Amino acid sequence: MTETSPVRLVVADDQAIVRDGFAALLDSQPDLCVVGTAGDGAQAVRVCQEAQPDVVLMDIRMPVMDGIEATRRLAGQGPRSLMLTTFDLDEYVYEALRAGASGFLLKDVTAERLFDAVRVVAAGDALLAPAVTRRLIKEFATRGPAPVPDTAGAATLAALTPRETQVLRQVAEGLSNQEIADRLVVTEQTVKTHVSRMLMKLGLRDRTQAVVLAYESGLVVPRAGR
Repeated sequence: MTETSPVRLVVADDQAIVRDGFAALLDSQPDLCVVGTAGDGAQAVRVCQEAQPDVVLMDIRMPVMDGIEATRRLAGQGPRSLMLTTFDLDEYVYEALRAGASGFLLKDVTAERLFDAVRVVAAGDALLAPAVTRRLIKEFATRGPAPVPDTAGAATLAALTPRETQVLRQVAEGLSNQEIADRLVVTEQTVKTHVSRMLMKLGLRDRTQAVVLAYESGLVVPRAGR
């Protein structure tokens, strides 16, 4: 994607009315272009491989192959997955993050929020700033297997400076760059620089993957009841 070309999108949902509705909404924006749709995860993988979109709007629960497996298969192939879920505490959201999703949206999302989310993900960021996401990360990290120190993960984290490790912890708490800047009493640009270097050293694509690594390596241990 270039600055002048529209964001290329694929919409995957097994409900035709939802799929067509999202596709029509997205196509209404001059900087967004739907290049394909799919009714299940397997079809979504095929369409994405053929159409080479920047972002795929992926329903989590679909027949034949669910959105999590489809996201896992597409990871590293180009498109970023923006997951769709019906409930804000969907039991599959944490697994979607682990599979490589760049974020998620509720299906009752407003049109403007949908447009903004697609643009954010297409730009290479992750949808981890909203408070609902912060709650979800804690909820599903708590429900999932208890984090245990991982030797490979620990070795990777050792490459970080103390400040980069501190920033990673706060990213894993769901804080935005501005919130981290306020906490550390530095500029937002300084935080962006730390985040970029942290992602590069860890070989990660975005903040979502950083959050998962932080929990699964044991660097951050979620506390129930928070």
